[in-house]
Amino acid sequence: MRRRSVLLAVPAGLLTLAGCGDEKSGSEKTKPSQEPTNQSPSPAPSGKIVSGPVPPITAGKKFGEKPKVAKGTGKPSTDLAVKTISQGDGRKTVKGDWLQINYLAQIWDTGKVIDNTFDKKKTAAFPIGKGQVLPGWDQGLLGRNLGSRLELAVPPAYAYGKQGQPQAGIKGTDTLVFVIDLVGAYNAKSSAKGRKVEQTDADLPKVSANTDGKAPSITIPKKSAPKKLVSEYVIEGDGKEVKKTDALLVQYKGVLWDGGKEFDSTYKRGELAQFSLQQVVKGWSQGLTGKKVGSRVLIVVPPDLGYGKAAQKGIPANSTLVFSVDILAVL
Repeated sequence: MRRRSVLLAVPAGLLTLAGCGDEKSGSEKTKPSQEPTNQSPSPAPSGKIVSGPVPPITAGKKFGEKPKVAKGTGKPSTDLAVKTISQGDGRKTVKGDWLQINYLAQIWDTGKVIDNTFDKKKTAAFPIGKGQVLPGWDQGLLGRNLGSRLELAVPPAYAYGKQGQPQAGIKGTDTLVFVIDLVGAYNAKSSAKGRKVEQTDADLPKVSANTDGKAPSITIPKKSAPKKLVSEYVIEGDGKEVKKTDALLVQYKGVLWDGGKEFDSTYKRGELAQFSLQQVVKGWSQGLTGKKVGSRVLIVVPPDLGYGKAAQKGIPANSTLVFSVDILAVL
């Protein structure tokens, strides 16, 4: 089971398709942001990947445009079909990447659209090749160049199995069609990128501006902790400003003001974190709103914007918390 971040006020959740195992196992795979079930997932098939058939895209053919896809004709392949619609020039995706995508999903036989991120104007992100999404995505999206548009025809064995997903109108015999734009990819070595900002306030912690993917150092001054929230750039990125309703993909490290002891770190766990700013402690929500994607931010969270009188694992009651947060992407 993945370790939960202490930062989340409630479990995070993003609209990402998740797959189910074979009907006999009764297991269910989960969204990347959900806790796994207690049941073991059934093994995903690992047959060959073919290039078709896939239905034609009739409108919105360019990367970034919402596509319109024709209804499937004839029988779809029982193998996973992946066709490159347009080739990107970014690096290839690898197992363990957090993949950021836009996608549209529909049913082969009817052409009914069952989900898409284009209308929501929010991308989806998930670890690839780790068994946390459809087997068809886990296998079909590996080794693909970022910036590419792909079309997948995913038969039941690589999707929701014989049981389908009735609540979404997906039968156990349905082949699913996806158009997927590979927007970005991040991993445990991803880091902020931008302009280093001089840290001149002697009363505040100093955070290193290394961009090598290693955890930054945080040096606490021998001063009293501030009573109000502090949010300052260590590295200023050039991405868009974060809104209070956004969901983020981040690297972070948290230490106590008193004693500087580390209590949480994505670097130590070797995995990134994603969450909505509406589902974290107030110090994070307020401290990251308005900051630019690509930045490293120092946040000093007083108790009233953190956990107050409630002790957490590794965090005594009434603690002032100090964080270094790399904002990798808005989801």
